[in-house]
Amino acid sequence: MGKFAVLRDLLVEEGIASVSNLHEPPPATRTQLLRVHTPDYVDAFTNGTLGRDAVRRIGLPWSEGLVRRTVTAVGGTVRTAELALEHGLACNLAGGTHHAHPGFGSGFCIFNDLAVAAADVRHRGLARRVLVVDLDVHQGDGTAAALAERDDVFTFSMHCGANFPSRKVAGDHDVALDTGVGDGRYLEVLADALPAVLTRVKPDLVLYDAGVDPHRDDRLGRLELSDGGLARRDRQVIDLCRDAGAAVAGVIGGGYHADLRTLADRHATLHRAAAARWAKEHR
Repeated sequence: MGKFAVLRDLLVEEGIASVSNLHEPPPATRTQLLRVHTPDYVDAFTNGTLGRDAVRRIGLPWSEGLVRRTVTAVGGTVRTAELALEHGLACNLAGGTHHAHPGFGSGFCIFNDLAVAAADVRHRGLARRVLVVDLDVHQGDGTAAALAERDDVFTFSMHCGANFPSRKVAGDHDVALDTGVGDGRYLEVLADALPAVLTRVKPDLVLYDAGVDPHRDDRLGRLELSDGGLARRDRQVIDLCRDAGAAVAGVIGGGYHADLRTLADRHATLHRAAAARWAKEHR
């Protein structure tokens, strides 16, 4: 939990984040959550009446503070999507809770911010077609389940095949990579797959889950990416999507390391790539 504040402070130190471009989002409303999640689940979590097994599946002990943090993070991704559609590019300091299903949470994910934001901007007519690009090391099973019946939101997940969740939920375009694939092959597969998906979907908005758990030193990752590999990945995704005419809303996704400064530095890779693209577009 502590990584979010450390990330904010690091980006302020680097001059990427400031009072002029930091936005405090409103919490996601019940109406927004219900665009994806079932009423029984939303109410049970917010009221603290989830059963023991449901809490265990999430992996986090319930508290009122966790409720506030959860709905604020989802609201942050909704606000990020709005800002991206307005300005072309925006990034959240949290987000990427892609294991949350419509009726239950899983894998430290309670409400699915990616699915909620996609459904919400579509409901309000802010975007015609939305693409979720999920490059967390784990497959975005909850996002795939939440958006399975929609033809206006498309999911693309590139992940380690031999990793959580053990039972994947098929999305629109899934790429399962071998363990230990490394920078070169990873970036080669991404460069081949993503342009084809962009051409097929023609999204107005891309929600980009830039999880850093594919890193070779991540506790839960198995893809052996380096710092430089993550940086090239984020630049590649942002450039391809912006060159295709899509707005890009980035979220930080998963990342697991004992040293929070090291972890925040990895997550900042997304924001550095976004800042570089922003400077290029506004020079």
